[in-house]
Amino acid sequence: MAVTWTTQAERGHPLVIRFFTWFALTFGRRISRLLIHPISLYFVILGGAARAASRDYLKRALGREATILDGYRHVHCFSSTILDRAYLLNDRHALFRVDVHGKEIVQRAMREGRRARRGAFLIGAHLGSFEAIRAAGREEPDLSVSMVMYEENARYLNAVFAAINPQLSQTIIPLGRVDSMLRVKRALDEGRMVGILADRMLAEEEGSNAVREFTLLGDRIWIPVGPFRLAAMLRRPVIFIVGLYRGGNRYEVSYEELYDFSEEPAANGAAERAAAIDARINAAMQAYIERLEHYCRDAPYNWFNFFDYWNDGARRGTHSAGRAPRRME
Repeated sequence: MAVTWTTQAERGHPLVIRFFTWFALTFGRRISRLLIHPISLYFVILGGAARAASRDYLKRALGREATILDGYRHVHCFSSTILDRAYLLNDRHALFRVDVHGKEIVQRAMREGRRARRGAFLIGAHLGSFEAIRAAGREEPDLSVSMVMYEENARYLNAVFAAINPQLSQTIIPLGRVDSMLRVKRALDEGRMVGILADRMLAEEEGSNAVREFTLLGDRIWIPVGPFRLAAMLRRPVIFIVGLYRGGNRYEVSYEELYDFSEEPAANGAAERAAAIDARINAAMQAYIERLEHYCRDAPYNWFNFFDYWNDGARRGTHSAGRAPRRME
């Protein structure tokens, strides 16, 4: 899997985000959605590497060559969720219809978490809308989620939230700090949910035992082991989450039981125990990939990794030099 996303500049300066947020909230969703068409067309025509990445992904997800219309629908879906972010983060939920599947799964995890002070992991991907998931969580007043992410992404996301809604409180635990693990455990011990997006790896992880190879949409990718090892070490259940944009004002949020690490594996000796845990981690990761592929085929235009996810250089074991192209996020 490509790791160039970590070197690409984020698109969306807070001042620009503030302007579009003001425009969207002032003139309403119907008028603001008219802006999506020229913006989407711009990226389809001049998107460069992002357009090529979109075409490569869509060929895999659709099982055929992607047309210009497919590329437009892909970017338009992404642009729609970005616009809707302004409304969802400003509590204008009445504009949307959000259908929730598997609600009982997260409700049960919340009850058990409060009773035993053992929260659960919510693991997703850059697929669909995070804000739709947050909107669905409004129906569960006791649901508390801490997002775990790389520090640069956390800094950017905080800037975006501040630009869209300065009053919004978002709990983010940055990875890579001395106290990151302790903060995750503390959140879980308080019965809270810990959310992680597990579909991207860092450049320094490539070729190491920090990632494992799987097959997604017919080709090899590398997925970070960390989120699943963390769930195994802390012996917590893992729930798969996704919030899909279904067109118009419709979103669909799904919770699915992915893997439960709560029970200690039966083993004799440290070596056998380590092997058993490793096998369970592998099983959880395979289940994650299977659900990811299912939703990529079910809602192909919701994939928001606009970079070379199936990297030719990584497949050959070589690395291309130079600065990677920008990504649309």
